Amino acid sequence: MVRVLASDGMDKAAVKALEDAGYEVVQQFYDAEELKEKVKEFDVLVVRSATKVREPVIDAAAEAGRLKLIIRGGVGMDNIDVQYARDKGITVTNTPAASSASVAELAIAHMFALSRFLYISNVTMREGKWEKKAYKGVELAGKTLGVIGIGRIGREVAKRADALGMKVIYNDIFGAMEGLPYEFTDLDTLLKESDYVTLHVPAPADGSALLDAEKIAEMKDGAYLINAARGALVDSAALCDALDSGKLAGAAVDVFNEEPCKDERLLHHPKISMTPHIGASTKEAQKRIGEETVEIIRKMFG
Repeated sequence: MVRVLASDGMDKAAVKALEDAGYEVVQQFYDAEELKEKVKEFDVLVVRSATKVREPVIDAAAEAGRLKLIIRGGVGMDNIDVQYARDKGITVTNTPAASSASVAELAIAHMFALSRFLYISNVTMREGKWEKKAYKGVELAGKTLGVIGIGRIGREVAKRADALGMKVIYNDIFGAMEGLPYEFTDLDTLLKESDYVTLHVPAPADGSALLDAEKIAEMKDGAYLINAARGALVDSAALCDALDSGKLAGAAVDVFNEEPCKDERLLHHPKISMTPHIGASTKEAQKRIGEETVEIIRKMFG
């Protein structure tokens, strides 16, 4: 029997579909040391963002010789040493289309939350405060959105922003994309011209922040930054400094260097709209991720 380890959980319908097809599905999270041993007992490993599949785990799996497939339920695969696994004969894939719309909608939601103080006024009103004069917001229509990374998620964000009347400009490591109705520009120009900047790229391989203090200083005064991609993309201390100085008007953060987040400065900053890595956490996205995962497994194992 083909055994599937869903270390970060799986949609109930997907589990049922696999079990009805004769697969065994185990839903259990293991830390790195435990995973090195447990992975030897499975043919398929399905992860989300919590489980890290690094070289020691891959070595253990390759030595045992059973694991044939690793699936990342979602888009980014930087929590997996992808090429290393492939070099060991293990297929690695993801479900890139399944959660794009959900992440894009969260990014747009954060833009609204920041622009109209929804994230903080909801709190202060529950504290008995009526701070109407403090919450004079701004409209999204007519503003410039800079999209860093125009892949599946970035395009979904751009499409929604365009419908809201925003001007969309973008930067991408692969250059200008044919057929897109948005303006391509270099990163420095994007930072200088954008009222809102949203990130949709993997974390740099060397561990450095894409937006460090120097890059944040290049941003337009009073701009907003949205990060629903990877926590490592932004230097959190530099971000808080920019918010404190007024360089940036606000920021939205869904992803963190350490999860759960323990950065007290981030957690309690009054200019940050914050969510606990829920970009793909919609019923629809989880259903699509599950369906695509089942399809990948069945194509490989029959």
